[in-house]
Amino acid sequence: MKKKVKIVMGAAAVLLIGLIGFCTWFLSGSGSTEYYAQIDNSKVEQVDVKGGVISLKGNLPYSYTLTAYDEKGAEKEITFGTSRELREGAFIRLTVMPVRGVLDWSEVQYDELPAEVQAHYTAPAK
Repeated sequence: MKKKVKIVMGAAAVLLIGLIGFCTWFLSGSGSTEYYAQIDNSKVEQVDVKGGVISLKGNLPYSYTLTAYDEKGAEKEITFGTSRELREGAFIRLTVMPVRGVLDWSEVQYDELPAEVQAHYTAPAK
């Protein structure tokens, strides 16, 4: 009987440690990838943020779906929300994590884009 209790307690401890590790990884943003895109305001949608009982995405009334590129130039379509319309033609860096989606975005200059990403866009006139 004591042996079964020890096995159950050991299994419970392993599961608890695994759950804590997963939660730490999930909330930390580790394993995220950076993508780069150019804002096209013809692809923005206004969404109803008060449509549900619980809003997991916060108060983000604008939704963009843009073609983005990782540092190697691989293409991916990414959807993310914002609190306002973004500047037309601006370049942005998106931090994306599997399952969670876009964690963060920030505006960057054309010169800050990796060379493989710059190949997909035209340099702005100075």
